[in-house]
Amino acid sequence: MDSLFPCLAHPDGRTVLTVGDDTYTDRQLLAAARRHAQALARAGVRPGDRVGVWTQPHLGTVVAVVGGALAGVVTVPLNPRLGERERSHIAADAAPRCCFAARPEECPDGPLGRALPVTEDMSEDSCPEVHEEFDRADDRPLLLIYTSGTTGAPKGAVLTAAGVAANIDGLARAWAWTAADTVVHALPLFHVHGLVLGLFGSLRIGGRLHWQPRFDPAPLAAALRGGGVLFAVPTMYVRLAELAEREPSVAADLGSARLLISGSAALSAREHRRLAALTGRGVYERYGLTETLIVCAVPTSGPPRPGLVGPPLPGVEVRLVDERRHSLDVADDATLGEIAVRGPSVFAGYLGRPDATAAVRDADGWFYTGDLATRTADGAYRIVGRRATDLIKSGGFKIGAGEIETCLLEHPEVAEVAVVGLPDDDLGERIVAFVVARDPARPPLAEHLVDHVARALAPHKRPRDVRFVDALPRNAMGKVIKAQLSRP
Repeated sequence: MDSLFPCLAHPDGRTVLTVGDDTYTDRQLLAAARRHAQALARAGVRPGDRVGVWTQPHLGTVVAVVGGALAGVVTVPLNPRLGERERSHIAADAAPRCCFAARPEECPDGPLGRALPVTEDMSEDSCPEVHEEFDRADDRPLLLIYTSGTTGAPKGAVLTAAGVAANIDGLARAWAWTAADTVVHALPLFHVHGLVLGLFGSLRIGGRLHWQPRFDPAPLAAALRGGGVLFAVPTMYVRLAELAEREPSVAADLGSARLLISGSAALSAREHRRLAALTGRGVYERYGLTETLIVCAVPTSGPPRPGLVGPPLPGVEVRLVDERRHSLDVADDATLGEIAVRGPSVFAGYLGRPDATAAVRDADGWFYTGDLATRTADGAYRIVGRRATDLIKSGGFKIGAGEIETCLLEHPEVAEVAVVGLPDDDLGERIVAFVVARDPARPPLAEHLVDHVARALAPHKRPRDVRFVDALPRNAMGKVIKAQLSRP
């Protein structure tokens, strides 16, 4: 059976982890993870049990999730900023046997119980043996990750070890990711990007992870010297670009990276151009969900493709479907369809919710993402929004909100924007743009923004209403909650 983390199955003393300024070898991480596996056993946790891990920005979080994988438990990553209602929901839904934290005293009391401590002993002198290690890329549940919950209560997506391994292997092929790479990121470990891609990906590929527990642009860029691979989200790239404009050394550090990867949301064309001008390097994008892991990625065998998320990963099937889930055999980069995905990395289902699982995954294994996209002639996909909130039916046309948002973000006076469709007696839905101005004291004229869209896109895609707001409502992952904008 394939090992999930080959570098821990056969440690040779190489450096595999840097947290802040401290570095650790594969033997040290293996010893610490085994010690945590023993702590789980002492707490009465058995293989297959669910265990919460408060993903605090400390070394102990890494030890806990890796130790959980070796012990065969199902780790439930917990965002330290969960609200009381969210904590109660996860406690009732996941019913974790217990919860661990690097800093238990900083964890909230409540329905998830008092957190147990994670020992950050990284010594390898007495590497403990465990009765059985579950470092296998098989079909056992590995992670229970809760969805962002933009609508309704979050659902727990069950991800298997085999699915995680297959997804990482596909990314390795798309990005020429090897054991020679150092992945650099400052992402939290309670979701797919930081945990599965950043941590588990590095351990599976056998390279090194340089994790900055708290995002700080200058040291993050400095960690790329020598050709690192940066995993970051668009807001981080904006901050990095702003600093690079003031500090040439930061621009040079970013330019020395082997690869700049952006995900979790679309990076605007404006930021693509700014980063390329500052660093001489383009940014590669990818697309995925909690339930599917990564679906598409722009391959590094070619240039970056701003606005596109690339073709499907090796071993992943993707198609566009209409509202009746019939396949759309089109590749004109214009026809909108919902993305459906099938492959080994698709989740095992929502915990305790066969009804919710059946609503999004059919008998043939196709998962219906709810994301709208177009497909180019060469098989790359362009994400234009969510079916539930971003498909606007106005005046007989089907319009993707994401296309209008991308256009508005090209305007120099627009910092952020969200576009929704609101009921209209004449049009069915009218296009409304909620705009955060770069200078709130002097926002652009609404008619100028409308004209900007009408010049760039078909006239029927122009906003009928522009509303200026101080900020857009977001969930814990930073995704805009459009349902709040659609309320009267």
